[in-house]
This record gives sequence, C-alpha cells and structure tokens, in this order.
Amino acid sequence: MLQTRLASAVIFALGWLAFAQSAAQERPNKTSPVPLADHHQHLFSPELAALMTATPPVAAVKPRTAADLIEQLDAAGIKRAVVLSTAYIFEQPSRKADHAEEKLKRDNDWTSKQVAQFPDRLIGFCGLNPLKDYALEELARCAADPNLRRGLKLHFGNSVVDYHNPEHLAQVRRVFRAANERHMAIVAHVRASVTAKLPWGRDEAMIFLNQLLPAAPDVVVQVAHLASAGSPQDEGAQQALEVFVDAVAHDDPRTRNLYFDVTTLGEPPAPENAQRWAVAIRRMPTRVLFGSDATTAAATPGAAWTAMRKLLPLTGDEFRRIANNTPPYMR
Repeated sequence: MLQTRLASAVIFALGWLAFAQSAAQERPNKTSPVPLADHHQHLFSPELAALMTATPPVAAVKPRTAADLIEQLDAAGIKRAVVLSTAYIFEQPSRKADHAEEKLKRDNDWTSKQVAQFPDRLIGFCGLNPLKDYALEELARCAADPNLRRGLKLHFGNSVVDYHNPEHLAQVRRVFRAANERHMAIVAHVRASVTAKLPWGRDEAMIFLNQLLPAAPDVVVQVAHLASAGSPQDEGAQQALEVFVDAVAHDDPRTRNLYFDVTTLGEPPAPENAQRWAVAIRRMPTRVLFGSDATTAAATPGAAWTAMRKLLPLTGDEFRRIANNTPPYMR
C-alpha cells in the first residue's frame, strides 16, 4: 500500500479485493465471530472524490456516504463503526489543492453531517494535517462539534511528517497535547511516507514512543495498520511494531492507552511475516482492534474480516478476542 495512497487506502482496497472475495467464498462459516465494530472506516464527499480522481496519486474514487457504509455493516452483522475523516487529503502536498484549508474544514463538516444520520451506529473523528498553522484551530472547532468531538485522525504519511525534523515533531506534539486536553482519542497512521522515502523502523518508533506519545497520556492513541501502510512485507513496519509491542508487554506507562488496528492486510503475507504479526498480536491481546479501511461496493468490511481470518495464523479464540475488543472511546 502506498503511503500516500490517498490517505484512505482506496488504491490498496482495490488491490486486495480479489483476494478478499475468494477468501469469503472459501471460508463460509456462519459460526465465526463477528466484530462488534469496525474501528477504521472512511467516507468520501463528492468534492474529495473528485480531487482524488484528478490529482496524484490518481485513482478512480466514487463518493461514499454513511448510508453506503451502514448497508455494508448490516450485511456483515457489524453494529458500529468509527468514521475517520479524510479531510487532510486536501492538504496532501502532491494534490496542490486550491483553498485547501477551506476545503478541509468543509469536508470535516460533511463527515459530521453524515455521521449525524446514524448516531447510534457511527462515531466521527476529525481529520487534519498536524503540520499546518491552523491545525489547532481546526482541532478546537471539531472538539465543539458533537459528531466529531470524540477523536482525531492524523496521517503522518499523507502529511509527510518527518520524524527527524524537530519542527515537525514540535508541531505534532502540540496537536497531541491539544487532543489530550479536549479528551479526543487519536487514530494515527504513524508509518512515515513511502513515496517521500522517509525512514521508518525501530528508530522512528522510539521517537514516537519517547517524544510524541507522552503528549497524549490520558486518551486512546490508536496506531493504524499495525504500524504499517497495510503491507505485511514492510520490514520497517515489522520492526516498529516490535518496539511498540515490547513497550506494551513490559507495562511501559506511556502505552497504557495505546491500541492498534489490524486494517486491510493486503496481499497474502509471507509465512514468516504472518507469524511475526500473529506473535505481536498474542503479546497484547486486549489492544488489537478490527478495521477495514476505505472499503468499496465490492471490497466490504465483511470481506476484510474474512480475509484477515484467512491471512493470520491465529486461533478461533484469538480472533474472537479481536472481534470483541472495545477501546474506551467506543464505550
């Protein structure tokens, strides 16, 4: 999955569609556990879909509404979902969108209105680029919105956050601190940009653990994609995940609210990588959440769950644990 994969994994979702469909056909099991919630979902406004279709990285994206998502959740038997605003895509450097700040705010408002249609099923998170001067202003505006106040979505790859740039770290810290002050959970795509060839591995994970995570000690910080961009072949991401898992396993106080989502694993992993992910999950069984990312009419949350059960060498009880895990922001 490309790090700038539209920040919403549309390219990636299309890439694993065929595999997910075949997995669903191969493992029809009516007694399988069903996730209580999808903890990583996206919608696309008409304005954002048009931008994503016309600017690099280009992919044909169709608008996706809350009603579309609810239909898919119902088909899978999933009760709830966390809708992570992708408004930050307007500030993705490669897009070069005119009046990006105005469009970002408008897209967060669109997400708020979508989520409001299904208040018992959907929770909305605000999306922004933490490197922008107006990031704190937008965070405060979202915190006052009853449909976005529960959380914040950040995408370090899309925003091209450089872990080795002190100014970037200072700007991200202020956003973490402001979210913590307003009791907003944070879902963060922490994997550094692939297309910008920024480093990502043990060193960068330690920077996140030492310099960023302490700025939000009182709220859930959810690491997206098990610290990857969705690819199980990403060695740097495997190394970064090991850093986080070691900290959780040793009861590092900084990780007491640290969670991880297993979202769109992508192509079938090599056996050794599948085992590494399974070992990581076993070391922190209560911290791993299901998510399906930017699904489409064909690549659905149900297919993502089926594919995950086929790809990871975990037991039925271990999958049941993931299905039932619930972070504090959902309670």
